Amino acid sequence: MKSGTARLHELGQSIWVDNITRAMLDDGTLRRYLRDYDVTGLTSNPTIFDEAIRGTAAYDADIRASARLGLSAEDSFVRIALADLTRAADEFREVHAASGGLDGWVSMEVSPLLADDAPATVEAARRIHALAGRDNLFVKIPGTNAGLRAIEDSIFAGVPVNVTLLFSREQYLAAAESYLRGIERRIAAGLDPRVASVASVFVSRWDRAVADPAGGPLEHGLGIAIARCCYRAYRELRASARWRTLERAGAIAQRLLWASTGVKDPNARASTYVEALAAPETIDTMPEKTLLAFAAEGRLGGVLDADDREALAVIERYERAGTDVSALAARLQREGAAAFVASWRDLMGRIAAKSAALEGT
Repeated sequence: MKSGTARLHELGQSIWVDNITRAMLDDGTLRRYLRDYDVTGLTSNPTIFDEAIRGTAAYDADIRASARLGLSAEDSFVRIALADLTRAADEFREVHAASGGLDGWVSMEVSPLLADDAPATVEAARRIHALAGRDNLFVKIPGTNAGLRAIEDSIFAGVPVNVTLLFSREQYLAAAESYLRGIERRIAAGLDPRVASVASVFVSRWDRAVADPAGGPLEHGLGIAIARCCYRAYRELRASARWRTLERAGAIAQRLLWASTGVKDPNARASTYVEALAAPETIDTMPEKTLLAFAAEGRLGGVLDADDREALAVIERYERAGTDVSALAARLQREGAAAFVASWRDLMGRIAAKSAALEGT
């Protein structure tokens, strides 16, 4: 009997894992995920690295070496993250080549402290991509109002971008517009239009945001409904005359990625969001727990289609009950950006503390 991940792969949805640790690389776990669970990429963020550095001594030698070079905590982190991510990128090199550059990607976050400074974000994205020296490394830039210009300019500069922190159809379309403008500028300048990008729509945080304050079980309808509206917009954009013109010029589509697909309700099935959002020409990046659960017991009841009438009815029901969905989307994005900053500062503090503790050892 085929695993859930094998069925998703056959459907045409890419499966990425939302995690990286040095142990996953050293003990062959990532290679096993690629072989046994059809994993064809991964995503990372500062929280993932913070947990890995906190919970193991695997990074101590790197932190000590960076300290001896007099590097800042941020520069030390870039060295640490790229050491892991370039190894992961190499694991996916064959997938990347076989897919014509559509798959086999890894992702690294640009410093969230630069979020309000587009030129600095673009320069940081260039630096990260140049230091990595890998064609299959995305730089993650948040799709906030302040980040949209940096996304466009980074695409124009030829830096592949994973647009993160998208929570609504409108936010997705704004990110897609930045991508299209960047590609159009490249074409106008006589540059190669083949610059890859993904647009990451966060799903489960919606359902945590509208959870019963009395502590009742979480519903999962609103996050899925928002995702379905994004999917319709994605399909419409892929069918538009504007996109067809860019495609004929050689551009490759910015793919839609489902992020935050691990359930927050311990009583819910671990693969709830994965099953609901199975769709070709998309990506689902899953926490390891979700990946393993879906591989073991996941079931596909159907394929997501671009008809969002049912989704709109769900959203209307929440609106009637008093949820301002547009305002909540903006709040979730603000809170997500603030959480990225807090996580980044925690990570920098952890590296600085470890550096001091390891000094002289």
